[in-house]
Amino acid sequence: MNSHRAVSPPEPQSLFLRASLGLEVEQTPIWLMRQAGRYLPEYREVRKKAGDFLSLCKNPDLAAQVTLQPVERFGLDAAILFSDILVVPEAMGMVLQFLEGEGPHFSKPLTRLSDLDRLNLPDPEVQLDYVLATIRAIRRQLPAHIPLIGFSGSPWTLATYMVEGGSSKKFTQIKTALYNDPVFLEGLLERLVTAVVHYLNAQIAHGVDAVQIFDTWGGVLGPEEYRRFSLEPMARIVAGLNRQRPDGSRVPVIVFSKGCGGYLETIATSGCDVIGLDWTTPLAQARSRLGPGFALQGNLDPAILYASPQRIRSEVRRLLEAFGKQNGHIFNLGHGMEPNIDPNKVPVLVEAVREESRRIRAR
Repeated sequence: MNSHRAVSPPEPQSLFLRASLGLEVEQTPIWLMRQAGRYLPEYREVRKKAGDFLSLCKNPDLAAQVTLQPVERFGLDAAILFSDILVVPEAMGMVLQFLEGEGPHFSKPLTRLSDLDRLNLPDPEVQLDYVLATIRAIRRQLPAHIPLIGFSGSPWTLATYMVEGGSSKKFTQIKTALYNDPVFLEGLLERLVTAVVHYLNAQIAHGVDAVQIFDTWGGVLGPEEYRRFSLEPMARIVAGLNRQRPDGSRVPVIVFSKGCGGYLETIATSGCDVIGLDWTTPLAQARSRLGPGFALQGNLDPAILYASPQRIRSEVRRLLEAFGKQNGHIFNLGHGMEPNIDPNKVPVLVEAVREESRRIRAR
């Protein structure tokens, strides 16, 4: 008589994936949001060759090149796909431009329920094939021990750009829709949930090792509005992802809601593996509130990288000491790299994270 024993999934070897799943690591892994960007002179050279930002995103060879630049230069523990969150609304049929000095712009923003008829459900293998080609190009060149993170914007964050027509400080149009026409807004969010699920699953199928949902503008919402219009759509995305590989290994999901330190317990209901923190939430407090069931990512203030090397090291030490020897921490910034940061400050940060985390774990 044959006995069948359950086979445990293989434990990942990379520091980033181990920390994402709360497993033991010898030192804290580090990657940086916007680690590929304008602060790097080699990035600026490639962008010049591409012509403009959107053309760079749509050129798989060049997008792969800039994805790899910070990993090669700084020895970071993960790469993140170079792209933009707004390629999803563009693939749904909206006309996207990046205006010099103004940022992203949609010429025909959505204003009413009937406008949703203008949107299609994109097939990632067709309308977003250049992103998937970039993933394949990165995988061919990325060292096997370095994981690749894919990403999308959250439905709420994508909706803010689609309704406002671009970046906003007051979010007047989408908040008007939220209160006066929730049927329109929820219809838009539902379409975005479906599109993002397909998009992230395609990224996973083509080789990313983890995915992050960027909820950049969740913090402009009150508690009940955050739960209804931001968190619940993200939870539906997480539930729809193919998170198990054929070999049984897990694809971690990171949810990063900027400005939402007050909503951590709500975010914990999303089904994610990792909760990203901006710099306004004390790391030890977040761990205390959430318990050990979640990995935490963050959360150094990016502006610290304007400071002296000594101050950078002291801030890293303070942050890591606050977290202590517990498992489940990925070091990152509380938001993205600023474009005018001196790239020579990054090795100081990386070295400090590795030295201090090894010291703390050795105690």
